[in-house]
Amino acid sequence: MSVLDIRSHPDLLVGLASPDDAGVFRINSTIALIQTLDFLTPVTDTPYEFGQIAAANSLSDVYAMGGTPLTVMNIVCFPSCDLPEEMLLQTLKGGQDKINESGATLVGGHSVEDSEFKYGLSVTGVVHPDQVLTNSGCCIGDVVILTKPVGTGVISTAIKGGLADADDVEQAAAVMAMLNKAAAETMAEFNVHACTDVTGFGLAGHLLEMAKGAKKKIVLDTQRVPLFGRALELASMGMVPAGAHKNQKYFEQWSQVDPAVERARTDLMFDPQTSGGLLISLASDQADACLGRLRSRGLSPAVVAEVAEDHPIGMLNLI
Repeated sequence: MSVLDIRSHPDLLVGLASPDDAGVFRINSTIALIQTLDFLTPVTDTPYEFGQIAAANSLSDVYAMGGTPLTVMNIVCFPSCDLPEEMLLQTLKGGQDKINESGATLVGGHSVEDSEFKYGLSVTGVVHPDQVLTNSGCCIGDVVILTKPVGTGVISTAIKGGLADADDVEQAAAVMAMLNKAAAETMAEFNVHACTDVTGFGLAGHLLEMAKGAKKKIVLDTQRVPLFGRALELASMGMVPAGAHKNQKYFEQWSQVDPAVERARTDLMFDPQTSGGLLISLASDQADACLGRLRSRGLSPAVVAEVAEDHPIGMLNLI
């Protein structure tokens, strides 16, 4: 297998050397660019909601790096012979409404004919070079705050299985479409040591990335993790996506699960999320103030983990 000839650059602050949420390139002493892209296949039957969710998911990486979205470009793969044009228009409208809400500006995009519908954004944001947040800065004594509930993968699986009710679908769609803008603006008021967003690796997987990056042991209190209303019930019924099992298998060498934690709850910790919340690591004496500010912005955050001690490679304990 050939190896890519990837060059280093003195102004590349965050690149492929670390598994972070986006790339960061310094322009000058006060401005660095954040660059990311993401796209999804439909996660809801309503095109407008799909557009909102896909856009919020793409924008999230800029917020996780401590930045502000500046410009975006649409990415579209669409089977024009199989699906009506109105479906694409409604998807783009949902995405545009989230772009507008973020304060970013749409500057273009690209579309291709494809057998499967996909939509997302390429996003450029800005951040001060000294204020970039990565997922590897956790300190011993930190607590980790989660800003959105967990369980979108389980609910999506239940929808496909015909076991999700209208409340499940409505709640999950609303939370997935919620920007992480308010959470990012709030954490900027505090001395945050590390941040990431919860997406395909699930809550436990992204916490493990934080642990491995910082070479720390993080303890996840599974009982404190906010879940969507029926997520635990649905997981207990077997409505767990294959991705959750793959995540758990991949990360098992760096994770330890207390036998007292029920299987369904463990599955939810590894459940792949779409447009999940932020994981914010900060000193424990700032946690109450941060939680209060997040709640004042309409969020329902919770302290879900603590950074316990140094570890040579990084470890996550689930209790």
